[in-house]
Amino acid sequence: MDKYREILLKYWGYPSFRELQEEIIFSVAEEKKDTLALMPTGGGKSITFQVPALAMEGLCLVVTPLIALMKDQVENLRKRNIKALMIHSGMTAREIDITLNNAVFGDYKFLYLSPERLKTDIFRTRLERMNICLIAVDESHCISQWGYDFRPPYLQIAEIRRIVPEGVPVLALTATATPKVVEDIMEKLEFRKPNLLKKSFERKNLIYIVRTTEDKFAYLLNILKKETGSGIVYVRNRGATKEIAQKLVENGISADFYHAGLGPDIRSLKQDDWQNGRTRIIVATNAFGMGIDKPNVRVVVHIDLPDSVEAYFQEAGRAGRDGERAYAVLLYNRTDKVKFEQRFRNEFPDIEHIKNIYQSACNYLQLAYGTGKDSSHSFNLMHFSRTHKFYPAMVISAFKFLQKENIAELTEEINNPSRLFFTVNRDDLYKIQINNPDIDNFIKVILRLYSGLFSNFVNIDEAYLAKMMFKSREEIYGMLLRLSKIKIAEYIPQKRSPMLILYEERLDHKNVRISAENYLWAKNRFTERMDAMISYAENDMKCRSIQLLSYFGENNAPPCGECDVCRRRNELNLSKYEFDLLCEKISSILIQSPSSLEDIVKQTEKPEKTIKVVRWLMDSGKISVKNNVMKWESETL
Repeated sequence: MDKYREILLKYWGYPSFRELQEEIIFSVAEEKKDTLALMPTGGGKSITFQVPALAMEGLCLVVTPLIALMKDQVENLRKRNIKALMIHSGMTAREIDITLNNAVFGDYKFLYLSPERLKTDIFRTRLERMNICLIAVDESHCISQWGYDFRPPYLQIAEIRRIVPEGVPVLALTATATPKVVEDIMEKLEFRKPNLLKKSFERKNLIYIVRTTEDKFAYLLNILKKETGSGIVYVRNRGATKEIAQKLVENGISADFYHAGLGPDIRSLKQDDWQNGRTRIIVATNAFGMGIDKPNVRVVVHIDLPDSVEAYFQEAGRAGRDGERAYAVLLYNRTDKVKFEQRFRNEFPDIEHIKNIYQSACNYLQLAYGTGKDSSHSFNLMHFSRTHKFYPAMVISAFKFLQKENIAELTEEINNPSRLFFTVNRDDLYKIQINNPDIDNFIKVILRLYSGLFSNFVNIDEAYLAKMMFKSREEIYGMLLRLSKIKIAEYIPQKRSPMLILYEERLDHKNVRISAENYLWAKNRFTERMDAMISYAENDMKCRSIQLLSYFGENNAPPCGECDVCRRRNELNLSKYEFDLLCEKISSILIQSPSSLEDIVKQTEKPEKTIKVVRWLMDSGKISVKNNVMKWESETL
């Protein structure tokens, strides 16, 4: 393993690997085994395919659904002088063509691409000519219908395996997967043999707390005044991020807000201020956190219930990555159930409504019937929703179903910076500069500031060019357009928008087929995940860590001793065994028949301990008392 450690030190500056990383690298690089690696958030998943790929001959194909994360990883690799490419739905056909040529003929080590590109003819034709050494599948739970974020294009990966040479290993990576999802991932990716390498999801330094409170902000303020380190506060509503951040500032806490609707420069600035300690608390939607590795986050607070235990575990896991004591706090009250029901209605518009949204979107894009297959279009979600009087959340949900039927997909918002590519070679460009002195200096400045312009589209910044040349941004824009007009360069101005991708030509209303069976199945799965999240919030009898670990198939974990449940139980001075035994006995007595405390004590034969547990159950709302008669009120123990 020495060569892999040398690569790690050379490019990342780390002298040794984290737990499980070496085993994963050995499995795919030395043994050439298909491997599923389960590593919690912050476990260093990208290292497990980047390091072995650099030691192998050929190109590593990386499939990832998150375009923002894809861009971050490619930029980080390029900063380390590692040659990496990417293909996603925000690129033009010309850019994709050039990128694929570079993947075939260039000396590149990584090609990142979004899953919907796997089925295109242009990609599959070029793939046959690529020297693929490894296929890395990030967020691999997306391939399973049992996962919390199923994406049908992931199912194309198995077909890709039949194009690349036999024996090229697959490394599937995920931070959250139940036992059923684990089995499904290996089956759908056509593993030659089952091979799971798993790091325990247990986080001994992370203390899970649930607080039931009607005044969530007051409790949040109390938490942040007690725990003075860096933190993240998660909310669902974009408007709430700003409102809560402002209230925190008014109460003397350094805070800022973040959501996907902000401009890329503003998001980058806010993220940088938080990451470097200039802002202590970031109040954000779940758009914040992917790809951010800040080790010293001391507290993560959820004001709203996440959609699933998987999402909660991943977001909470951003606290305490340095191994020091940290807190994951969920604030809950009964109105959260009502909000969940509203989200359920938004997630599942009826099938006829989904068809109407699809037809309206095609009209909005002015697409004729029978056209548009495999095309990508900028799509202003808010303008479309206002124009056609749809709720934006319902539009997003409708396209999730259209994606599952391989009809169309609405991507996340993509920030595509301006790009430039010289279509002539250096010698021809030099001749053009001599004959056109008015653009000669402009071209020289561009060539001095940016490299790689003759082999690929390169991101450029018009504002920076304007500053360097003492011109206005409008003048720079005009000069770039002129380069395109005289056909010596291709210039693509900056665009920031979600993308609507059509997998099929535009269908008429009757041919938009949404499977009623799949629709019902998705409804039931959403309900199961929703119920599991509510159960976690309301179950104050079982250790929080045990609840989470058992959800992911770790059934023999010890109680953490630190969560809110364990702390209250510890105050009784009872062992876990005694406590659990008495709880089961008391609940069985009261479920059978309401009884007095005296009758309960007689049946347990441990008066003092029984009274302690009964009081604890009363405080927890599990037992009610009327006229000295006790009644069991809880659905769960």
